[in-house]
Amino acid sequence: MSRVVVLGAGVSGHTAAAFLRKWLPSSDQVTVVSPSPDYNWIPSNIWVGVGLMRREKVVFPLAPVYQRHGIEFKLARAAVIHPEGRGEHPQPFVTIESTAPGDAGREEDLPYDFLINATGPKLNFGATEGLGPAGHSLSVCTSDHAAETARHLDEMVERMRRGERTRFLVGTGHGACTCEGAAFEYIVNLEFELRARKVRDRAEIVWISNEYELGDFGMGGMHIRYGGYITPSKIFTESLFAERGLRWITRAHVRKVEPGRVWYEMLDGEPRELPFDFAMLLPPFSGVGLKAEDRHGADITSTLFAPSGFMKVDADYAPKPYEAWSARDWPSTYQSPAYRTLFAAGIAFAPPHQISKPRQTKSGAPVAPAPPRTGMPSAMIGKAVARSITDMLRGAPEPTHTASMATMGAACVASAGANPFTGTAASMTVFPIVPDFERYPDYGRDLDYTFGEIGLAGHWIKIVLHHLFLHKARMRPGWSLIPE
Repeated sequence: MSRVVVLGAGVSGHTAAAFLRKWLPSSDQVTVVSPSPDYNWIPSNIWVGVGLMRREKVVFPLAPVYQRHGIEFKLARAAVIHPEGRGEHPQPFVTIESTAPGDAGREEDLPYDFLINATGPKLNFGATEGLGPAGHSLSVCTSDHAAETARHLDEMVERMRRGERTRFLVGTGHGACTCEGAAFEYIVNLEFELRARKVRDRAEIVWISNEYELGDFGMGGMHIRYGGYITPSKIFTESLFAERGLRWITRAHVRKVEPGRVWYEMLDGEPRELPFDFAMLLPPFSGVGLKAEDRHGADITSTLFAPSGFMKVDADYAPKPYEAWSARDWPSTYQSPAYRTLFAAGIAFAPPHQISKPRQTKSGAPVAPAPPRTGMPSAMIGKAVARSITDMLRGAPEPTHTASMATMGAACVASAGANPFTGTAASMTVFPIVPDFERYPDYGRDLDYTFGEIGLAGHWIKIVLHHLFLHKARMRPGWSLIPE
């Protein structure tokens, strides 16, 4: 009997565990370790955050799903990976700490034959003073955060109905943030909802972002076919914002958030401040803090992990100037170069570099979006890693499947207002995610597969995808037929 341990039950980890259980014989054990008892379909947190969906509609308990499908579930957080075992015992294991009520903190050593690190990110609110729900801003990164944001929005609307004018600030809370797409979805849904509640005329809505130009989204921007023209995503996004009366600030690094005021530095070094009544600002990501030890107990964390805390995989991490960056630098199998039985999937892997050009303020603060690795790419990576491990347990010497973001396309349906008759969504595809200027010298991407449109049809697609992916995540009949 073999055991595969999956650390994390987000999009990537949950996908990997589901396919491992489907492909491996029942004699092999699949174990999932997650500090949270629930699965959260994070893309729909946006609707929770504007009060259009209850939190209960985007989460469900994992234990019954895993029990029904023969997956062992440990309610715990991973602490230390021991890829060489301990002492004279070479069996690798991972030390986990229980997060179960009444059992919190209890340690357990979990042996494995293969391990997938799919822990996702730490929401690093501490990188900016005063950022986050424990500080002076709001978030939609978790379902609880989103529900709290919706409550604050309701309070703002009541104040506006009494005649008050308010300023809403939405965007990124640090110069190294990723997930600009989630903030983009939130701001356009917020604007739509304020119109629906008939208080839009009393609201100023401001976007603040570390993007060099609107529409960067951590991918260096893109060119899309739209209306018969090739349009930069900068123009596409500026048009959407202008049509909705949204003001934008780009090239900004948020330095501090105080009650009702944000302090930020522009790329040219100019310090600025902006008062607000409501701020939804996303944090930067880092690794969750996993450690690693060799068989003698010596710390080998820096061997397995990059300084960011994300796991090193089969990427080219050699320092090189921006002009020398290549699509070939990006990983394809997500196997650790140090230990063949270790893999990282989804946000847990360390990118070799940014996709967007790195920039710094005069004081040295970063103003450059980190690469997005959420949603569809995370699921595809998780599935490819599961397939490789399945084959390696059957005798394959090396990983058999790949999912490089430099050869992978992605589809995104970004809600821009939820209503069955007047709602809209921006439907976009990009291929490849990481631009490859050797294959596509003009734009870095294949424009036959990179396009975007906005309309009511996109909103209905978004609704259908919400239900389809929750059906898939619950591993209900036919789940594996639904594409990633």
